[in-house]
Amino acid sequence: MFSAKEAVGENRSASAPTLELHEIQATVLRPRPAPYFGTHVLLRIDDAQAGRAFLRRLTPYVDSAADSRIAANAWLDVGISYAGLEALGLSQESLQSFPEAFRVGMAARARQLGDDGVNDPKNWDKPFGTGQVHIGVSVFTDSEEKRRRALAIAREQYEGFSGVSVLGMQDFGAQPGDLNALGYKDGIDQPAIEGSGIELPPAYGRRIKAGEFILGYPGEAGGPLPMPHPDILGRNGTYVGFRKYQARIGAFNRFLRDNGSTEEERELLAAKLVGRWRSGAPLTLAPDKDNPAIGADPQRNNDFDYANDPRGRQVPFGAHIRRMNPRDTKLTRLTDVNIHRLIRRGTTYGLPYDPHALSEADDEVSRGSIFLFISAKAMATIEFLQQEWINEGDFIGAGDERDPIIGRQEDGATFTIPKEPVRRRIHGIQTFNVLKGGEYFFMPSLSALNWLANPTGG
Repeated sequence: MFSAKEAVGENRSASAPTLELHEIQATVLRPRPAPYFGTHVLLRIDDAQAGRAFLRRLTPYVDSAADSRIAANAWLDVGISYAGLEALGLSQESLQSFPEAFRVGMAARARQLGDDGVNDPKNWDKPFGTGQVHIGVSVFTDSEEKRRRALAIAREQYEGFSGVSVLGMQDFGAQPGDLNALGYKDGIDQPAIEGSGIELPPAYGRRIKAGEFILGYPGEAGGPLPMPHPDILGRNGTYVGFRKYQARIGAFNRFLRDNGSTEEERELLAAKLVGRWRSGAPLTLAPDKDNPAIGADPQRNNDFDYANDPRGRQVPFGAHIRRMNPRDTKLTRLTDVNIHRLIRRGTTYGLPYDPHALSEADDEVSRGSIFLFISAKAMATIEFLQQEWINEGDFIGAGDERDPIIGRQEDGATFTIPKEPVRRRIHGIQTFNVLKGGEYFFMPSLSALNWLANPTGG
């Protein structure tokens, strides 16, 4: 293993983890480094024997969550699409044991996901949505030098196989100030998972049953979710929704310019769209002015609820973070928020955010975010979030308004900021993040990877 094992200050629970951490891929439970560097590699298998040989060579370098207290490490993860499992020669019995949405793929589920208009799969970058993406390999690390070393190791495993082809690669990395493509600190709010051994501050909420995120364990309903057959394939695996967005920086900056007459007004509007200042400080704790000290403090930057903001005057009901985790907000539809959570591994690619970029040409510059949304029912959860919480607003009292950051906006779309004596309704909000591609992957356990590489036990 290429890891440089150095302990870091991650908090660990005093109680022993109850999950089989040595079987679960590191990316599932290991937080993204800060700063972070990495690469996503997409591959196609043209020959089952070569594909299995590739997995045999790569699997020893795939880290487990058991080493998650080691952050100076660089690690690899592996996801396999349904088409990839077919290409590896998995039996029909096993293939048919996967959920339908995974079998048909993300592009075929565009209607259920609301991926239409500019987000329609016909507008996606190739090879997304073509059925050719079989394996996704991601490298995560905390330095550019380690990224190059880890990527070189991955490359050594697939080069020289006539039956394995690289379809595309995307480098990613933390931008200055650890900001995303729209200029915000991100990746703050993650679910607390029972049995993971990872201790998060109380503000992250109660621990959610591990079966919501990892196959083979009880979920919030009391029992485990159905998993692929045989058990060695399904247990300790999970699903990943891979979604690539291109940020339309020019449209975003023009919206702020047109609706804020001063820099202070523009930054407050930017904070209202997300529910946090660019520093990561939540509006609930810093309602009138940014407080970078709160934004930088993991003990405080997620330590809030909406009990003192029932009318959305601090964080608008339609703000991005209030939609994605309503916490104690009174919803118009009875919903258990904890069964709709996802582990998010966001990665930013391309040029950094430029506050002076205002032209339409700036919208076409390749920069944005690639998200790995991880859950034992990722397909159903992503579809629910897209339908109910991103491209709708009724559930939280925001009417027909959509998520201002990742929603696909219609002509004449609005964003409402509750205030006294009258609300402010802003017209002309546009789609600031355009979907450029997506795939569903199954992220197997380490034993499952070995089983897939050696299906006959040879």
